[in-house]
Amino acid sequence: MATTQLSKRTSARSSTVVLKYAMAVSGLIMVGYLVLHMYGNLKAFAGPSAFNEYAHHLRTIGTPILPEKGLLWIVRVVLLAAVLLHAYAAATLWRRNKKAAGYVGAKRYQTKQGKSGVQRSYASFTMRWGGVTIALFIVFHILNLTTNTIHPGGAADTAYGKLHNSFEHWWVLLAYTVAMIAVGFHLWHGFWSAFTTLGQNRSSTRVASRWNTAAIGIAAIITIGFLAPPFSIYFFGLGG
Repeated sequence: MATTQLSKRTSARSSTVVLKYAMAVSGLIMVGYLVLHMYGNLKAFAGPSAFNEYAHHLRTIGTPILPEKGLLWIVRVVLLAAVLLHAYAAATLWRRNKKAAGYVGAKRYQTKQGKSGVQRSYASFTMRWGGVTIALFIVFHILNLTTNTIHPGGAADTAYGKLHNSFEHWWVLLAYTVAMIAVGFHLWHGFWSAFTTLGQNRSSTRVASRWNTAAIGIAAIITIGFLAPPFSIYFFGLGG
């Protein structure tokens, strides 16, 4: 009996560690994608022709070794797998943490010590709802700028046309801004947390950690980089 219980505990701990590693690695894959995607979006400042040429290149890169859109679909499949794995790991770890923390119904155990914790930040408190916000936005974003199913400013035949027509509307810009802010907070905590999970954070406090500084920098760069084109389109008529 004792051996069985010990085996179950060891298995539970191992699976939790595996989930944390899976969450860290899948998160870093998505960070890499965001950096590349942001770079592509910034092509809008080079003009409609440059942006459309970049969008076309994404569909032909790797040819003739790969079929047209071949590499693009490989990236999509890898990214989808990373997103699903990340979401599954996050939900599972949250449930385990909730159970271990002593929740009874909707009430958490009470304590006057360590309410925020030395490793906590505002971003860490917003991870769950931030993730939900991002997930909902991804669905809208695909329907809007990829499939052009939702086209507030009218359907367009070109990549830049889809971008420009959408961000001429204040509510699209607002939704995009809220989503990008959620992405920024998610990156702030997630980037730091990933390297902590991978054993790279040896600081006794979050503030003193170099990875916290790096996380803030990455989050700021990606958030501002994604918001720059739509704000320029709406307020300054970028691309006319």
